[in-house]
Amino acid sequence: MTTNRTNITTGLSTRPGTTGPSGDAAVVHTLADQTMAAAVVDGIGHSEYVSSMATLLAEVAARVAARRGALAGLLSAGELVADPGAAEEPEPDAVAVVAVTAPGDDTTRIAWVGDARAWGWDGTRLRQYSTDQTMGQFLRVYGGPAADLADHHDVWVRASLATAVVATVREAEIPDPLVLLTTDGIHDTVGHNEVEALVRAHEEHPQALTDALAAAAYEGRTGERDDATAVALLHLSTSAD
Repeated sequence: MTTNRTNITTGLSTRPGTTGPSGDAAVVHTLADQTMAAAVVDGIGHSEYVSSMATLLAEVAARVAARRGALAGLLSAGELVADPGAAEEPEPDAVAVVAVTAPGDDTTRIAWVGDARAWGWDGTRLRQYSTDQTMGQFLRVYGGPAADLADHHDVWVRASLATAVVATVREAEIPDPLVLLTTDGIHDTVGHNEVEALVRAHEEHPQALTDALAAAAYEGRTGERDDATAVALLHLSTSAD
């Protein structure tokens, strides 16, 4: 008898920007049963504090998500920054996207808050499954005449980990065999067509793909380059007798 098995291979790359310590962090965590969760966190700001907190948030999100699901992982990370505390410097904030998948399951479940993105590649087309929670995107959908100002408001994040609740976190399912998670350091400077071309070139090699995506990020309008992070999850189906 021939059975189909699904193996999951991953790639993870991060490239610091040109302004201070990197606020990006990413973690892939795998359970004993091979359930896998990936978390990509984009800290708001550039400091050693933001950098260390982003790493902690990604670790918590990935570990909890692997056991309890993407939504639980993201909300658990949010609890770490939900209270500014008594210190003079408040806890850093961040945006994030989490993905969970398991061998034998062709679906990847995602949850996100802010403008971290999730993409799916089915072998022919690249689709963005997440929707940015920014004022720019809000204006594109609801702004009417103000939609012309949308590009100027994409940096205004309307939801973040510090404010994340069930009602503000978005969820989706991705049926595609290749899933990408990116921070805005990549998708704000690398156009959709260019991302798709890189996916097409490296679709069977997740690490090469994330390396290429991080390397493709370039300077924005102000001449500074943001931190750039990508994670790829690839389902490979194999047959066994």
